[in-house]
This record gives sequence, structure tokens and C-alpha cells, in this order.
Amino acid sequence: MLKDKSIKNVNERKIILAVADMFLIGVAALLSNYFLRLFNLGDLTTTILSLETCMLIIVTFLTLWICGAYSKMWRYFKAKDYLSCVLGTVSGLIIVVAFTWVAFPAQMNFSNLYIFWAFFLALGTLFIVSFRLLFKKTFLVLVETGRDEMKKRTLLVGGGLAGRIILTELEDNEESKDDNGVSSMYEVVGVIDDDSKKIGTKIKNVQVLGSTADIARIAQEEDIKVIIFAIPSCDEEDRRRILDSCSKTKCEIKIVPYLSQLLFDDNDKKPKIIHQMKDIKIEDLLGRPAITFDKKEIQQLIVGKVCMVTGGGGSIGSELVRQIAQYKPKQVVIVDIYENNAYDVQQELVMQYGEELNLVTLIASVRDYDKMQVIFEKYRPDLVFHAAAHKHVPLMEDSPEEAVKNNVIGTFNVSTLAAFYNVQKFIMISTDKAVNPTNVMGATKRCCEMVIQYMAQSGTDTEFVTTRFGNVLGSNGSVIPLFKRQIESGKAVTVTHPDIIRYFMTIPEAVSLVLEAGSMAHGGEIFVLDMGAPVKITTLAENLIRMYGKVPYKDIEIKFTGLRPGEKLFEELLMDEEGLKSTSNKKIFIGNHIPIEMQTFLEQLDKLKTLANSNNPVATVNQLARIVPTFNHQINNNPLYLDSEKNIKN
Repeated sequence: MLKDKSIKNVNERKIILAVADMFLIGVAALLSNYFLRLFNLGDLTTTILSLETCMLIIVTFLTLWICGAYSKMWRYFKAKDYLSCVLGTVSGLIIVVAFTWVAFPAQMNFSNLYIFWAFFLALGTLFIVSFRLLFKKTFLVLVETGRDEMKKRTLLVGGGLAGRIILTELEDNEESKDDNGVSSMYEVVGVIDDDSKKIGTKIKNVQVLGSTADIARIAQEEDIKVIIFAIPSCDEEDRRRILDSCSKTKCEIKIVPYLSQLLFDDNDKKPKIIHQMKDIKIEDLLGRPAITFDKKEIQQLIVGKVCMVTGGGGSIGSELVRQIAQYKPKQVVIVDIYENNAYDVQQELVMQYGEELNLVTLIASVRDYDKMQVIFEKYRPDLVFHAAAHKHVPLMEDSPEEAVKNNVIGTFNVSTLAAFYNVQKFIMISTDKAVNPTNVMGATKRCCEMVIQYMAQSGTDTEFVTTRFGNVLGSNGSVIPLFKRQIESGKAVTVTHPDIIRYFMTIPEAVSLVLEAGSMAHGGEIFVLDMGAPVKITTLAENLIRMYGKVPYKDIEIKFTGLRPGEKLFEELLMDEEGLKSTSNKKIFIGNHIPIEMQTFLEQLDKLKTLANSNNPVATVNQLARIVPTFNHQINNNPLYLDSEKNIKN
């Protein structure tokens, strides 16, 4: 059915083109004679004009056909295709001139004819090329054949069930709309499948052109505008590999959601896929499906509770507040020292929930024990989500005492107050940089984890828990916003090292982990998310550049700047001595509790606080290294430490 319809449309297109060209050739001939008369150059007689016009119409039409002017859809005409129109017109004129010379040597006034033919060559070529170049879009939308030609040439990746459903939907529906309701029609010109037995065969009358290794080549050869990734059951590694290949083209990329995310029609056993396709996003290149969480357990944790979020205006903190607000808390208390972010989140929630949400926004620092005590005394939170922290690695290398004051001492202040005021659960946000840290920020976060473990074994009624995850896409200070700003401004994208790799997750995933960890917590656990394979930052930068329709290293340069102070090539998610224990969520694991020698830890922590408050950066880092035995500080030519003690642990 598709094949018959396609042949019918092609024939209609050729007829429309042929009729239009013959009309334009006739008009060009008549206008040429008009110019002869206008400029007193001696116009042709009616008989000769009629004869010349008929010959030009017939012969030029045939030469245009032979030269390939009707062999390609107008929408995909390139320079060489327009040259075929010029060649066809010139060839037709030459044949007519030769025939006139041979057949009517005595009857013709060739002095007039030379000028007539010159005018015709200029006008005929101009009309035929201009018709295709300037008026095709206006004309194409007026007729059914034209609308077919306006379809986007599409390559379908995946010849399985999802691919067949898409082909069927496109056959049944002349026009489909994307998830934004915008009309977008697709003409599938080929299928990609890694099953070697399928290559060369046809699926729903569409030929399988090659394997996923051929995507870039086929996309260029077939002038593909859209690639539809239609393998919803694809495993993580293959998904990332194939999408990486797709992103190396300049094509628009549409993705069929994972099987678990597809919506099925109640009256049909098959899903309607076309309407569920989405544009590729940078998180689609992570090579794994979005992590799902138990919303019922999270709701039981939140509903009717007073929830405090420190750092509630930041990337993670603000998303925590947004998700907490969905589960009908008794009250939400935002605590943040940065008033602009806190205000933005406050206004967003007021607009969304109005008086339905009991929201309190407070400007305060977790460093200020007395202020935090006033807040705990007044609001008596049931749950505390501790997201307040300094997290920018290079900045903390230059100001380590500030990292200790905010991260370590701030965590100690809030956690001790949580225990004193009988908070039910205290959930701290940590990072993979806390594992075998090589920088001050990571070492302070590891120290924060030790504070939480100390509190967990101190015998209070509060359940203390740590959640640890990798880099968060789109968060303040992450590479994605930086890369986007650089690309949009046309500047080089800066990557510290060509081989640097990182684990990534989305902000909603990170926050959902925090909430579900809170629902699972019994005290003392470190919850770790299985984030799939790590991503090479260089590859991430290249893919993001391509998603902007530009070519890496050509349109946008990638500049390698060298590892920053304290930065390492790869991050780890779990310390060797912690081990792993599975949970009810296959993507969440628990690190075993590492006992803290409580009296020694308190003495070391008190000394760390004293040194940080004295604003002695080197001594502060030395003491931090004594508390965190896995801290292997990479100085990286930082002048703050070069002229000081050589071994920070001694």
C-alpha cells in the first residue's frame, strides 16, 4: 500500500513539474518576442513564433527530463540539481537552433532569431530555476503531492516491534504531531537494524539500508533530516553507543521512550508511539533509563510532616522543596544564606500552590549555631534535608578554611540540633568526591559523612543517613550549563583533560534518591545510587555541540585546559572498606557503617574548627587530612601550599 501510494505521488509530482516547466518555457518564448518588439529589434512573425515556441516547449521538456530535472524531489534540490535544469534548457535550445538551421534555412531571419534565442536562454533558465528555488514552498503546501514532498526525510533506527508500529502509524495518519502539538510529518526513507539477516530486506515496504555502524554514512547519502531511535528495549550500553552515533550527524533526533515509560491505549494492546516520541536531551546519552522510585514510601515519609531543607535555594535543595511540596507536608521550611535563590524558589511555590502549601523561607547560615537553634526551637522540624554546602572544587582549594566552616562545622551544628530537638530523620547530601578525596571539597564532605556516622552511633532517637551520588546534570557549577554558555556565545568549550570521566545523574533523580533513602533509613547508612557507566566529559562536550547543530573542533573548538587543583580523572562512588548491600530498589545500595572512635573524633573536630576560625588554610588542611585518612591532597601547583609544609599529613 505504501509503495503504490509512493509511486502515485511521484508520478503526480513529475506531471506537475512537467506542466509547470512547459508553461514557463512558453512564457519565456513569448516574452522574448515581446522584448524584440519593445526594443525595436524586429519581432518574429506569428507563424515563426508559434513554430519556435512549440519546438522549444517540446524539446526543452524532453532535455530537462533526460538531464534529470524530474528525478529528485524539489525539497532536496542541491546546486548540482539546479545545474541539471540549466543544462536541460541549454541542450533544448541547441537542438531547436540546429533543427531550425537544417529544416528552415531559407524561411528564417536568423538575425532576429539569434536575439530571440538569447532572450529565451536567459528567461527560460531563470524561470525554471526560480520556480524551484523561490516558489516551491508556497506551491508545495497547496497540493497533496506537495505536502508529501514537505515531509522530513527520516531514518528509522530499529526494525523491531516499535519500528513496525511507527511505520504503521505513519501509513494510517497522513500527519502526526509531536509532543508539543506542532505538526511534523515524516517520510521514512530507510530502516537501520543490526540484524544482518534484515539488511537489504524491506519492512512495511521500507528498505533496511544497513546497521547502526552505517548511520552517519547513510544519513549523509540519503539527505536525512530526522533520525527516530525506535529501540525502547535496548540495553544501556547499546543505547548510548547508538545515540552517540546519531548525535554525530546534523539530524534532528527523536527518541521512543523506554518500554516502562510507554503509554498504552486502553482500547488497544499496542501503544501510540508517534505522539510519545521526544527530542534527544543530553541525559539520554547517559546510557541508562531514568531511575524510578517508590512514591508511596516517599509519600508516607513526607505527608503531614514539618520538613526543613538547608540550602533550599540551591540546585538540589530547590528540587527537594519542589518534590516535597507534592506530598502534602504539614510545613516546608527553606533555610538558605543566599537570598536571591531562596526568593526565586519561594515565589515559584507560591504561584504553584498558593495557600495550599505552608511555606516558610528563612535567610540564615548553617555556620551560625545560635540562629539555627532559634529556627529549630520555633519550627520543630520532623525531617531535615541538609543540602547546604560549598561545592566548587577550585574555589575551595583557594579557601579551605571556608569549606570547613560551611561544610563540616555547618553539618555538625545542624545535626546536633536535630538530635537535641528529636528530629525523626536527618538526611545529608554527599558526593562521590568524598571517596578517597584528592581535593579539599571532597575531604570536607567525607568529614561530613563521618559527622553523620558519629551522630548515628551516639544513641539519639534521630535516624541519621547520608546519600551519595555523582555529578548532577544542570546543577549550579556542573559542566552542562558552562558548556551551553560557551557554545551559545561561540567560544571554545573548555575541558580540563581529554580522558576525564564522571558519573552523572539528573537533578530529579538525585532528589528522588534523597527522598527514598529517607524512607528506607534506619540510621547510619550511606546510600549510593548505581549510576551506570561513567561518561567521558570530552564525549559529553562533543555531543552537546552537535545537539546545537554544530560540528565539534570545526564550528566550536574544544580546548583542554589541564586538571584543576584537586581534580582527578575519575571519581569513585564507594570506599573500598564500605562494601555494598542491596535494597528493595535495584538501583540503590547501602554502604556498611564504619565505626567512629567518638572521643578522638570530637577532639580532632574541635581542633579543626579552631584552625578554620583562625583562618589558617594550611594548618586547616593538615588537620583535615588527619581526620580523613583517605585524603590524598593533590596540590597541583597551588601557591597556597607550595611554600608551606610538603606533607600535609605530618
